[in-house]
Amino acid sequence: MARIRLFLLCWLSVVVSLQAVAQSEPVTPAAKAAVAPVLRRQLQALRITESIKLDGALDEPIWQQAAIATDFIQNRPNPGPHEKHPTEVRILYDDAALYIGAVMHDVSLDSIPRELTARDDFGNTDFFGIFLDTYHDKLNGYGFFVTPAGVQADARYSPASGEDFNWTAVWESRTALRGTDWVAEMRIPYSAIRFSTEGEQTWGLNFMRNRQILKQGFFWNEVKPEENGFVNQWGELTGIRDVKAPLRLSFTPYVSTYVNHYPYKEQGVRNTHTSFNGGADVKWGINESFTLDATLVPDFGQTLSDNQVLNLSPFEVQFNENRQFFTEGTELFNKGNLFYSRRVGAQPLGFYDAESKLQSNERLLKNPGESRLLNATKISGRTSKGLGVGLFNAVSANMYATAENTLTGEQRRIQTQPLANYNIFVLDQSLKNNSYVSLINTNVTRQGSTFDANVTGGLFRFNNKKNSYALDGQVVYSRRRGLGFNSDQPIDDKDGYKYLLGVGKTGGSFTWRLSQGIESNTYNPNDLGILFSNNSISQVAEMNYNRYKPFWKVNNAYTYLVVEHKLLYKPTAYNSAGVYFGGNTTFTKNFLSVGFNSDYTAVMHDFFEPRVADIGSYYVRLPANVGGNAFVSSDYRKKLAFDLSTAFRRFELDGIRPRRMGYGINFGPRYRVSNQLSFRYNFEWSTRPNQVGYVNGGLDVNNPQDYKLALDPSNILLGRRRVMTYVNTVTGTYTFNNRMSFNIRTRHYSSSVHYYDFTLLQKEGKEYKVDYRRNRDTSFNAFNVDANFLWWFAPGSQVSIVWKNAAANSLQAEEATPLYFDNLTNTINTPHNNSLSVKVLYYLDYLTLRRKRS
Repeated sequence: MARIRLFLLCWLSVVVSLQAVAQSEPVTPAAKAAVAPVLRRQLQALRITESIKLDGALDEPIWQQAAIATDFIQNRPNPGPHEKHPTEVRILYDDAALYIGAVMHDVSLDSIPRELTARDDFGNTDFFGIFLDTYHDKLNGYGFFVTPAGVQADARYSPASGEDFNWTAVWESRTALRGTDWVAEMRIPYSAIRFSTEGEQTWGLNFMRNRQILKQGFFWNEVKPEENGFVNQWGELTGIRDVKAPLRLSFTPYVSTYVNHYPYKEQGVRNTHTSFNGGADVKWGINESFTLDATLVPDFGQTLSDNQVLNLSPFEVQFNENRQFFTEGTELFNKGNLFYSRRVGAQPLGFYDAESKLQSNERLLKNPGESRLLNATKISGRTSKGLGVGLFNAVSANMYATAENTLTGEQRRIQTQPLANYNIFVLDQSLKNNSYVSLINTNVTRQGSTFDANVTGGLFRFNNKKNSYALDGQVVYSRRRGLGFNSDQPIDDKDGYKYLLGVGKTGGSFTWRLSQGIESNTYNPNDLGILFSNNSISQVAEMNYNRYKPFWKVNNAYTYLVVEHKLLYKPTAYNSAGVYFGGNTTFTKNFLSVGFNSDYTAVMHDFFEPRVADIGSYYVRLPANVGGNAFVSSDYRKKLAFDLSTAFRRFELDGIRPRRMGYGINFGPRYRVSNQLSFRYNFEWSTRPNQVGYVNGGLDVNNPQDYKLALDPSNILLGRRRVMTYVNTVTGTYTFNNRMSFNIRTRHYSSSVHYYDFTLLQKEGKEYKVDYRRNRDTSFNAFNVDANFLWWFAPGSQVSIVWKNAAANSLQAEEATPLYFDNLTNTINTPHNNSLSVKVLYYLDYLTLRRKRS
């Protein structure tokens, strides 16, 4: 408790210091203007009948008749001041699209950074963006951006996903440099957005300009960083009359071919395999509000390789989703965090059981590690009354491993997963004051007697009229029925629940939140979601104090303090308690960002590390510890920049072994050779001497050195170990133009485990040393190369050529080594899998085809 009080006093002293600095600064006229109420700005669009040539010139006379949006207001690094170099934006519209013309005045062309990057990656460049809230619900919106080099980016905005650049639309833009200014001209077809059928409409509207030379961001309608929400701070677009949502129908067929080589070095086994694939994506606007997205016979073979790691924890590793269909337009399905898209097409349920199904003289010839996805469909949209509706469905095929008799050559199939259907249904009602109420249901149905799963959740957020206080909550029920896969035993976590309730202050410089949550011991959403551990009761208090305007020698300051207490739900028992404190800031002159995070954790009872079914009887006792990290990040506008962070952790002595410690460092320099070529390198190193944990793999009754201990199934073997990890990642990018780029990423991961001694775990966290002689050392290495050439040869159409190189090895006992270069050599000498693929997508839009025919 003394250390917790110390953390509280440290945070309070920082808050008092920041407030004292703020009160000592004179209040300028500009600052007074910044706190004055600002009316929501409006811009009227002008309907046109003549055609607009998209060339970045804005030389059609009709542009001069449109109303002008100008006098942008700075959001960062100094919120409040009006722009010195004017931005002028006009909006035209016809029956098919919106046209946006923007002129960004500047002092010279040298003041306009314009790095070429791939789509949706800004880099070191200016940019202009338009934001549209077409249903004016002040919660959901679209963003369209373009840089002076013509690079496009687009995003969706929602309470569930925040700013989501995974969404991709088909629209057009042209940019031009003109004197000391740059010009952006955009055409956003109505097929790229959704809106109501009302005769006259008012949309939420905002514009943004980024001046990279001074790292300044400006908005047309002021966006205050201390105010809760983003879409609710936009202005309004008026004058949109008699526009109708077009038939939104597009078809994107693809063909792909793969050449895969792996040196099996086995007689009769081919080292090289080829495949040819075809399928399509379909997008259909069911009506003005709802869109169907479907992928038929999808091919995800070109997605970025996962970052494989050595997992010593009792929980699975959560990987990023790199498949575009599952990252684009999924904001509704992410409500409540009940959907983990990697479950769809995941590793078959019986992948690890296939080996045990082999008969005498058989070997596994093939055992696919991913389920084959037959199709996936999304239907989503939002009505004019603010009701969002989402429906997701996907089907994965029966999966089989192939066993071969080594004497006769006869082959047979071993089922590793039955046919499965994945379904999600969402209702999300937008309410006043940035509030909402949502219902979400996820369901997995498997063929045969293998268990099915159903999860239903409700969540809400209610804000007051000033959008400064909020009450939020979530209630979820999980239901599973059936038998385990390839088993006649019913599953044991049939019904479970979760609830979370929170209240807090969400606006202003000082914010806070109090919350309590319960997850029952049988709550299990993991058939279509992800939850590392259930069976918990948690109470959390969070406080933040932030300074958004420059003071002293810095641009801003952000601080936080969190106090957390956890119990085991069943049986009710203490789990952990801790306090977390940190902050960060950016210096005004050199834009050097620095920050730190620190924490104190009281004695912890880890009920999951023992890997036993009877949760509560056994736990691993972790001594009280203190830890933290500090980081610094230099100015990315410079050709050479870097990120550096260090971390440490120090445990109290437990009386039976040396002190546990932890250290780490992360260094990431980056160099921009030109506006087209850049390189990044990232080095990570960490070591955890004297860490104590479950010995992965447990005890093997078939191993002579384990036999005596393994005879008693209640024996839980723990080991004191040193875990050391190195990660080296090198990335190079060359962008030919705003439609063509090449990227290569190489990653080598190496982690080694060396055991010093062993103990047997008893109840109530007690341990006693055991004379255990088996060498359990491990070293794991993973190596990946992902090289990608991408060419957008037409709107929505692309050619991608991808080369992948992958290798991994796991060495045990005497073969394992902690030496990095030995591990690197072993990885290089390990057989590598090489894959070269070419994929062509062609975007076919119904309206475009109809216009060409007519």
